[in-house]
Amino acid sequence: MFGAESKPWTRVQDWLVLVAGGFLALSPLWVDVSTAGTWAMVIIGAATAAVAIVALAMPGAYADEWLAVVAGGVAFIAPWVFSYTEYTAAAWTSWIVGVIVAGLALAALPASREVYRQQYHAA
Repeated sequence: MFGAESKPWTRVQDWLVLVAGGFLALSPLWVDVSTAGTWAMVIIGAATAAVAIVALAMPGAYADEWLAVVAGGVAFIAPWVFSYTEYTAAAWTSWIVGVIVAGLALAALPASREVYRQQYHAA
């Protein structure tokens, strides 16, 4: 097995995705952003955190890592889609969190896929 990465609640990348999602969801408390931007950041951040919790609980369910990559991409494009690029701090928060989440999820993908293979394809 992959050691610690194969056990629930131990994969560092997923913990960092959880923190990043929580940070994005709470960031409208300390950055200026429009109403639409606030809701986008809260919803995307909460969804990212939820995906991270699933990844932490079930380390072999590697589809959630792909969902985290998508969530990172959505966070990255959100300032343009929800028109809050003029709110510099909020936009940069979304861009940075998006890149971090996508990168961490891609980094966790090989370990998650290996755990999946060992759990469901062991002969």
